[in-house]
Formats: sequence, C-alpha cells, structure tokens
Amino acid sequence: MCHLYRLRPGAEAEYERRHTELWPEMAALLDEAGMYDYHIYRHGLLLICVLRTRWGFDHARRVTGASSVQARWSASLAHLFAEIADADGEPLWAYPVFHHPGRPLAG
Repeated sequence: MCHLYRLRPGAEAEYERRHTELWPEMAALLDEAGMYDYHIYRHGLLLICVLRTRWGFDHARRVTGASSVQARWSASLAHLFAEIADADGEPLWAYPVFHHPGRPLAG
C-alpha cells in the first residue's frame, strides 16, 4: 500500500532525524501490527510511504490505533505535518497506475 503525507515548510530535517532515531518500541509495534518492508521517501515536502502488511491495513490500523506508543509517536510528530488525511480522516491513499514486473534473469 502507498499513502502520502505533506510536511510543513522547514520540518524536513527534524522529520528525517526523528526517523533515524525511531523508538525501539515503535519498531516493535509495527512488527506486531504486521507492517513490513516499510519505506518512506521524500520529495520536498511530500512524503511517500510504501509498505506491506501481513494481515491487511484494517488489522494494522486496529493494532496501532489501540497503542499508547502510537499515540505518543503521532503526538510527538504532529507539529511537523501540514496534511496527513482527507476530510473523512482516511489516509491520503495513492493508487497504482502502472506496474512492470520485469523478467527474471535466465538461469
């Protein structure tokens, strides 16, 4: 799945620093929620989050949403974001337009 965030101007360095210092308990929560192969890319103020889930997004959202660790992490970053969800509170989903799987190398 892929979703987007938008940072506030000037928040780029702090956002990147905070993710190089990810709390161990936050990493453990992502594992518990079944989130893996999680990448965050940045282009200017736009953040592109790409991840996989073992049991689907609804499960991951239930686990993280019930966590005090997630609540603390989100609160600690809230001042960095200009936009994280649509008017209904849903993540800013990006949907696939093109995929080229390529061919495996011959043996």
